[in-house]
Amino acid sequence: MCLLLLLWTLSFLLKEAQPWGIRNGIFHNSIWLEQAAGVYHRESRKGRYQLTYKEARAVCEYEGGRLATYEQLEAARQIGFHVCAAGWFDKGRVGYPIVKAGPNCGFGKVGVISYGYRVNKNERWDTYCYNPNSKECGGVLTEQQRIIQSPGFPDEYQDEQICYWHIRVRLGQRIHLHFLEFDVEDDTSCLSDYLEVYDSYDDVSGFRGRLCGDYLPEDIISTGNVMTLKFLSDASVTAGGFQLQYVAVNSTLLRQNSSHDSQ
Repeated sequence: MCLLLLLWTLSFLLKEAQPWGIRNGIFHNSIWLEQAAGVYHRESRKGRYQLTYKEARAVCEYEGGRLATYEQLEAARQIGFHVCAAGWFDKGRVGYPIVKAGPNCGFGKVGVISYGYRVNKNERWDTYCYNPNSKECGGVLTEQQRIIQSPGFPDEYQDEQICYWHIRVRLGQRIHLHFLEFDVEDDTSCLSDYLEVYDSYDDVSGFRGRLCGDYLPEDIISTGNVMTLKFLSDASVTAGGFQLQYVAVNSTLLRQNSSHDSQ
């Protein structure tokens, strides 16, 4: 009897220790699915790789969060969080999470690419923060459709915002972006405030365009099942912001519609 009880207990613990699984075609950890969206990447307003460890920690704390742990970063990565930019995370470590290795990202590996514990805390990198209670500005999105809007919408967004939305739908699907409202500070070449769209896991490759002004942009359809949106505002002048909807569509259906249109 005791042996049977011991075997049942071990079996239960093993199952509890392996919560990973497939849901709606997305591989993820069911415990972390909601919280993982609280992991996000930040860079300095001066540009990429400008934050010391102390400054990186201050950025996260200023927004009500803290430096992400390795486990939080990995949990977010498992549901599609992919940023090819090294940043500080907890205990003075540096690294970045990737889902798909590339020629300039991951050194041929997939996972949390770690540079280890940095002895020199004055080295300058980006940062990875964790705040499960603040999902308004960016996140990892895996739903079949979702409304995305600038922070505070329909009110004006604030100065010095940097938001990343990483969208990942099922294999064989594409992402259809449809803009509902758009009002972002307009200036030459969109250098002040802008929304960038990338046809990839990150903001390194697959650039589709930088958007600003008050003209409603045309729809954008991804070439694969991932897309990244990056919203940035500078230290002066704000506007009404934006609201858009993305919908996952089947690639075969898009090809059929394209074929009919060409006939």
